[in-house]
Amino acid sequence: MLSALISGLRPHDDLEAAHLADARAWLASTRDIYRRVKPATPPQHLVSYVVPTDPDTGDVLLVDHRNARLWLPPGGHVEPGEDPAAAAARELHEELGVSGAAPEPIFLTVTTTVGVDAGHVDVSLWYPAKVSRTAELTVDAGEFAAVRWWTRAEIAAADPARFDPHLGRYLAKTGAAAG
Repeated sequence: MLSALISGLRPHDDLEAAHLADARAWLASTRDIYRRVKPATPPQHLVSYVVPTDPDTGDVLLVDHRNARLWLPPGGHVEPGEDPAAAAARELHEELGVSGAAPEPIFLTVTTTVGVDAGHVDVSLWYPAKVSRTAELTVDAGEFAAVRWWTRAEIAAADPARFDPHLGRYLAKTGAAAG
């Protein structure tokens, strides 16, 4: 099922095509895809990101993640046996107290983590979520130093090292839908 999900994604660029090929090869080589022990057992594991986007403005809600020390979309590790879409919905609710995650991912990345728990590899499925800027949030303050809405122009003008290294590519892939 996961292989079919990943095979159904259409790459936005050559890097996403390479990440999709890496993810397919990884899935073919192991069944050990879920993190069992924090931070890195196994050293490569499945993650569901959720990118809350205001449907009226295209603004994106990002979290200042304490461990990664980056502005990231909310999300987290897929639990053993959990469907990645269910993980996306769960993470959005646990971390921000809202719903709206799409049932299918639209982007995939393979990234070596940075920050406090640096060094393992996250295979991340990126799920869009329609969330209004006016939605009341219940923020997980233990995990996040801050939460804020960003316009695409603010993200483009900011230092890219402050964000997930693939956020700009995700935004480029979804740019037509946001405009």
